[in-house]
Amino acid sequence: MSALDLSRWQFGITTVYHFLFVPITLGTSFLVAIMQTMWVRTGDSSWLRLTKFFGKIFLINFAMGVVTGIVQEFQFGMNWSDYSRFVGDIFGAPLAVEGLLAFFLESTFLGMWIFGWDRLPKKLHLASIWLAAIGTTLSAYFILAANAFMQHPVGFHINPVTHRAEMDDFLRLLTQNTAVIAYLHTMSAAFLLSGTLIAAVSAFHMVRGSNSSIFRKTLKLGAVVTLVAGAAVGWTGDADSKIMVTQQPMKMAAAEALYHTESNAGFSLFTVGTLDGSQSVLDVKVPNLLSFLATGDMNGEVKGINNLETEYTSTYAGTGLKGADFAPNIPITYWMFRLMIGLGMIAVLWALWLLWMIRGGREPKGKLVYRSAVWMTFAPLFGISAGWIFTEMGRQPWIVFGQMLTAQGVSPVITSFDVLVSMVIFTLLYGVLAVIEMGLLIKTVKQGLPEASDVKVVEGNQPLTFAY
Repeated sequence: MSALDLSRWQFGITTVYHFLFVPITLGTSFLVAIMQTMWVRTGDSSWLRLTKFFGKIFLINFAMGVVTGIVQEFQFGMNWSDYSRFVGDIFGAPLAVEGLLAFFLESTFLGMWIFGWDRLPKKLHLASIWLAAIGTTLSAYFILAANAFMQHPVGFHINPVTHRAEMDDFLRLLTQNTAVIAYLHTMSAAFLLSGTLIAAVSAFHMVRGSNSSIFRKTLKLGAVVTLVAGAAVGWTGDADSKIMVTQQPMKMAAAEALYHTESNAGFSLFTVGTLDGSQSVLDVKVPNLLSFLATGDMNGEVKGINNLETEYTSTYAGTGLKGADFAPNIPITYWMFRLMIGLGMIAVLWALWLLWMIRGGREPKGKLVYRSAVWMTFAPLFGISAGWIFTEMGRQPWIVFGQMLTAQGVSPVITSFDVLVSMVIFTLLYGVLAVIEMGLLIKTVKQGLPEASDVKVVEGNQPLTFAY
């Protein structure tokens, strides 16, 4: 394999692995803040124990997310130096703000929350977890704004001397519709995952009969959040699809394996294509649904892969690419799109089923509830991963759409051996971290709620003092 192919594999492996922890952190931080708020408002010690319990799960994932995220930055310089040189003036601003403002905000106040239980007044300590949660969302927004430039570059010009992209409008970069809808869609998915996680852990303990009355509170909280987030995922996903049709029509065509432009395009439920992905052999569709989802009109026109290949060959003649070179990997794009939707829907239906199981004070019982609670968190987790694979693979062959090909962004002096060695090391290291992560999570979940006597907090509103 070439250095380009290996570099793509390495970045894909490390990015997907890193993002396993990010959405759990994004959503769970707010849910833990809600639990602590309930304790402060009601004085019910069960909410405090729940805060401590789920807060520990949140912290494990936060730590793993930070450790695995650092690797991403090094790869920009090692594997993708030409890409970094091209977009450095654009990426520098949002990533600097993310590091200097958002990350320091979340890490500082998260530190106050971790070590301030028996040192800070209740309300000040509560404010620290809310500020940490807000910091995580700000961090996500700036990163997604930078990624949105790769999907739809705006607010820049190409310097004819240096051949680099230079920023003209930072505000436009941050507020373009691609960035806004990607953020809303990502946050909705994060709450879907976190709600499912909290409901699953709660259901697991309720079936085991441990602190059933207490875990009923978080089971309801998690299930309701999952349902609301599921509706938000659907709405933002629909809006994102409509934007995608206008900005990256090839990605939408590949997601539906639509080879020819249609004015009443059907939504593909299942398709079998040729091995090279050049055409479909069998396709089961819902008539007119794709046209409606893509354009808001049942008879709206959706461009097909073959038509777009001809159009792109003319538009981007200077790239040297033509025809099928402009189409992404159709099978991967098609099936990742369906996994993203399907696994998310499974989580929503499961949350609805859980609420039905506990209606009227009933207790969830049986092996089906127990086993589904153990495995259900993986459904939205893998669904989110499939969504990111679809987003990035569907943009190919572009690393910055319409401006720079992925093949042009790889470091010119790096060799296949260099990338292979680092990829093997990273993969093994991440495998070890995965074992540690799962071990810590399983141990934490099985331990259950901390005893009330083990929970230490500052009582009353004691003033802060400084020591010199």
